[in-house]
Amino acid sequence: MPQDRITLEIPDDSHGVLPAQLLRRAIASGIIDAEPFTIPEDNIQPASLDLRLGEVAYRLQCSFLPDKHSVEDKVKEFQIDTLDLHRDGVVLEPKRPYLIPLKERVHLPGNFRGRTNPKSSTGRLDVFTRVITDFSFRFDEIAPGYSGNMYLEVVPLSFPIRVREDLTLNQLRLSVGRPELDDDQIRDFHAQKPLLYLEGEPVDPDRLALGNGMFVGLDLTGDKHGKVGYRARDHAPLLDMTTTNKIAPDPYWEPVISQAGSKIVLTPQRFYLLMSNEAVCIPPELASEMTAYDPTSGELRTHYAGFFDPGFGYDRGGRFSGSRAALEVRAHDVPFVIEHGQKVCKLTFEKMLEPPRALYGEDVGSNYQGQEETLGKHFLRP
Repeated sequence: MPQDRITLEIPDDSHGVLPAQLLRRAIASGIIDAEPFTIPEDNIQPASLDLRLGEVAYRLQCSFLPDKHSVEDKVKEFQIDTLDLHRDGVVLEPKRPYLIPLKERVHLPGNFRGRTNPKSSTGRLDVFTRVITDFSFRFDEIAPGYSGNMYLEVVPLSFPIRVREDLTLNQLRLSVGRPELDDDQIRDFHAQKPLLYLEGEPVDPDRLALGNGMFVGLDLTGDKHGKVGYRARDHAPLLDMTTTNKIAPDPYWEPVISQAGSKIVLTPQRFYLLMSNEAVCIPPELASEMTAYDPTSGELRTHYAGFFDPGFGYDRGGRFSGSRAALEVRAHDVPFVIEHGQKVCKLTFEKMLEPPRALYGEDVGSNYQGQEETLGKHFLRP
């Protein structure tokens, strides 16, 4: 689509993530559309777009990838029921996969690629989501030149949840070229503009734990009562994702108390919300992604993949140094001990095409700037 590139004023040799002002141009030029619906301005984030659930959900026998087929053709093999997401929405049962057509579609030029990830509030509820597209063999990756619909697989893992049309559970990020920073570039950037802080001071560049990204550790020292986070309760009641800041947390979460030596033992297959030891700072020139499970972690799965937009933990006035990250953690098949400071997740970084005009935090009314609490926006905060 040469005309689209001219409209967006992005040279062919550019490398970077599209900020909000270019996402708006992408919508205006038809690279992203939702006809006959209008894409709400509030859904445009500093470096990503919130995607809305459509009008129906398919209850599935199992998850799948379409590979050589369209999603609509492939879903017929595994569809058990069709659910109406209008009005009050529907209840999605734990451990059951559902597929929901999203309202937004993409028509990517050949030098554009897309990635999708769950929103932070979605991951904190242990709701597993990933996008599939027609004729694709990968989740959450939207190939250059793809034109068509997007579908969201939704699997509640800990709680039954209520969802409805227009709810946003995941996000889309668009980029061109190869915007990724390698480890040497991350170290050099951090030396000039700190990306990671510990106890209010920048981490020494030579002490960064790097390996195709920057590793972050756990805080297991706890508060004055020794609480380090939460564990999802078994057999919890229905959780209504259509409401925020109104749900009492006790029926859903039990506190996790640190043991002697600042460690905890994870119970297999239970979901934990914990906090990072270090504070993260994403300056306006960069975007970041926290990557999901790394096979080298063995028995541990840490964090659903998630986007960190420019401005997370960043303050123009220097009033604070980074924000800690909420980490979603689950052990696999055997009890697994984790200790204070243990590196359990990794941040990768990409260059922005240009800084967004409004940053994560006060500029866009973000929920998790400066957070010291792992619970998501749906719950009453302690």
